[in-house]
Amino acid sequence: MIRKCALGVCVFLVTAMAYAANKEQRRLANTGVVMQEIMDIPDNIPQEVLEKADCVIVFPNLLKAAFGIGGSYARGAMVCRTGKEFRGPWGAPAMYALEGASIGFQIGGQSTDLVLLVMNERGASSILSSKVKLGADASAAAGPVGRDASADTDAYMRSEVLSYSRSRGLFAGISLEGSTLRPDNDANRDVYGRKLTAREIVLGGRVSTPESGRHLVEVLEKHSPHNDSKASDSDRD
Repeated sequence: MIRKCALGVCVFLVTAMAYAANKEQRRLANTGVVMQEIMDIPDNIPQEVLEKADCVIVFPNLLKAAFGIGGSYARGAMVCRTGKEFRGPWGAPAMYALEGASIGFQIGGQSTDLVLLVMNERGASSILSSKVKLGADASAAAGPVGRDASADTDAYMRSEVLSYSRSRGLFAGISLEGSTLRPDNDANRDVYGRKLTAREIVLGGRVSTPESGRHLVEVLEKHSPHNDSKASDSDRD
């Protein structure tokens, strides 16, 4: 009897771990779908802005939590350009979590997709290292929208993170100041099948993009194959 129970527990644990992995893989695959849909919107992220981003973070289906007024949470993935100074092609995705009271007051109870652009190495380094608070540990602003929007205004040039939201077909910049952003290392383990930190995935150069993350990387490669921010910095010098 004990042996049967032990076997049952083992089967349950294996099944639960497989479900968790599949859930995170589905979540990662959904980030590619969301990014593709956003790039298909006529007035989406300006090309000039996307081409200056070092990293992109996609959160499908941000939800308003039942606990606390305005509490919200989202799970998604971050992809950064590889190589020195983030000048190479887009690399493997790392799983991330976003939490914060301020989100709920801006989007209400609707399910909303979020996209964050990390605009410089300082912002990327902070986000890869540990939990950060947007607006405090990393400067943040609502991103410009539309093909004619310029990324050269002071507000955008100073910001380490630009943020966008899509809800019910509407796409706009959104302020996420006060929200916290952190690596989701449990989800990384479920996606990659072993313990990995976000920094190891993004900067290690030895992690291959899993099947579930290829769509997201392909969308970014198609719409922004090169990092133009470094060239712009050289031009200004």
